Amino acid sequence: MYLFTPPGTIAMTDFDGGAFHRSAPITREHIEAVMRKISGADVTVTKLELATTWTDRACQASAYRNDRVLLAGDAAHIHSPLGGQGLNLGIGDAINLGWKLAATIRGDAPAGLLDSYERERHPVGARVLDWSRARVALMRPSRSSRALEAIIRDLIGTPDGATYFAERVWGVSIRYDLGGSHPLVGCSVPDFVLSDGRRVGSLLRDGSGLLLDFDPSQSIQALASRWSGRISYVAAHARDRLGLQAVLVRPDGIVAWASDTASDEVAVGRAMTLWFGE
Repeated sequence: MYLFTPPGTIAMTDFDGGAFHRSAPITREHIEAVMRKISGADVTVTKLELATTWTDRACQASAYRNDRVLLAGDAAHIHSPLGGQGLNLGIGDAINLGWKLAATIRGDAPAGLLDSYERERHPVGARVLDWSRARVALMRPSRSSRALEAIIRDLIGTPDGATYFAERVWGVSIRYDLGGSHPLVGCSVPDFVLSDGRRVGSLLRDGSGLLLDFDPSQSIQALASRWSGRISYVAAHARDRLGLQAVLVRPDGIVAWASDTASDEVAVGRAMTLWFGE
């Protein structure tokens, strides 16, 4: 198999079991031999500017934390570049871990906060590695792979199938198991546009948590003041609040608590204590 991607880039897939990967310098002669093997044509390579190799190897650390040592990015997981998931996966690790490390260093982290990093990110890494393995399986030059590819194409052609694949590629289907009953808990917070034009994304830039109160309540505001400096309280209407009354967002943009009805002070207080300490 060989693929052409303008301008002037040729990507080749040679299923040699990784025999050549990093075992010797990539020469013009080697590239020429591989191109002839894959294409079946008498290809001549006159000049080689840049070449690299990769394999379909997919590995993941069994644990992301051992006492004071934490793994993230390529140190925690490696896989083929198919689908372009590696960078996003590493950034996701850093975003999840960063605020938890900061709280630990400040001394206001609740018990077990750092342990939640592995609990949340390890399953995400495993899903991406399986996604990468599936992409490699579809590329193999066999009749069974071509049959499977045809079925996948049919699925992508349906609304539900297209939604599923788009969500997997973009990562918007990720939901951490935080134990909440509301469907938004554990998901990335929607980028609500507030009545004054501000967006949720801009309210998270200072690295603190966020309590959005769409139906302003003095009791909820007073409760949030106990975590002043760790949680920002914002009372504002949104152009489309998706039926929500209030939502608590972690510094990494993940919904920690949400309510469609009158805010339960006990429930939101419990969530704030769980993620932001006493």
